Amino acid sequence: MEYRTLGRTGLKVSPLCLGAMMFGSFGNTDHDDSIRIIHAALDAGINFVDTADVYSFGESEEIVGKALAQTKRHRVVLATKVHGQMGQDPNAQGNSRRWIMAACDNSLRRLGVDYIDLYQIHRPSPETDIDETLGALTDLVRAGKIRYFGSSTFPAHEVVEAQWVAERRARERFVTEQPPYSVLVRAIEKDVLPTCQKYGMGVLSWSPLAGGWLSGAFGPGKENTSRRATFLPHHYDMEVPGNRAKLEAVIQLNELADAAGLSLIELALGFVLEHPGVTSPIIGPRTMEHLHSQLPALELRLSPDVLDRIDAIVPPGTDLNDTDVGWVPAAIADASLRRRPR
Repeated sequence: MEYRTLGRTGLKVSPLCLGAMMFGSFGNTDHDDSIRIIHAALDAGINFVDTADVYSFGESEEIVGKALAQTKRHRVVLATKVHGQMGQDPNAQGNSRRWIMAACDNSLRRLGVDYIDLYQIHRPSPETDIDETLGALTDLVRAGKIRYFGSSTFPAHEVVEAQWVAERRARERFVTEQPPYSVLVRAIEKDVLPTCQKYGMGVLSWSPLAGGWLSGAFGPGKENTSRRATFLPHHYDMEVPGNRAKLEAVIQLNELADAAGLSLIELALGFVLEHPGVTSPIIGPRTMEHLHSQLPALELRLSPDVLDRIDAIVPPGTDLNDTDVGWVPAAIADASLRRRPR
């Protein structure tokens, strides 16, 4: 396996990152089985593991911690995230110094480790000064609790702002970005990926299988069995025009994968792996079968002809369903911000 350099950090990471969102109450509730999946991924050469405090409200981090306790810590580049609501306290969320400091200690405890390799801000927080966030993260680096930090699902202009603030205020900077990216969700090709390349940021992209749409489970006569459909139903509602467009694309992509002698999963992962701005797409298996279906992508290269045919099905820079992007800025979500006061 050819390991990739994570941005300009010098860290070598596997072409696939193991995501732990499906370990715990969100997905696989069997801790021992989840740990076996983690170990199988490590044995296959994956050395990059990503989780978040909000995944199953801390349970995912606890499972990852149990798995790490049974292997050598230095084998794993460990990433987790902060931002989501963790309890009833209104201050137990967001990107403030107060919460980042407390949340980091909580994650270290749940993971059972002395340091986190990559600590990520899970979503932007418009009400929080980015300098406040960068200052807290810089202090965590200097305290030895984290080695690097990154952003997740930040729009391109906020990635740029964070880089400028870090330079002007003498802060450590975001070294990675974690955006959504798949054959069906391609808008970041227009701005986020070129911006990350410009600033030398590593990219660990999430949902390369588009929330299960590219897993082979969707198509005529197939029943949607995705766990995500229970808590993100709008991503699968066929009354939504964008979802109908996704289904039409999936049918064509299935035909393309068959003609190329690949599974749809391999086609989908191979597509994301091919972009020079992407370091490691994040896979999120819930079962051992899921993991084994995705591991072949570690050694996969798609031909230019196959990539051209994908572009013909879903044009570059296109999101087939705009709600699949993971975060909508307040200027779009709140109509009052687009109207003058009366």
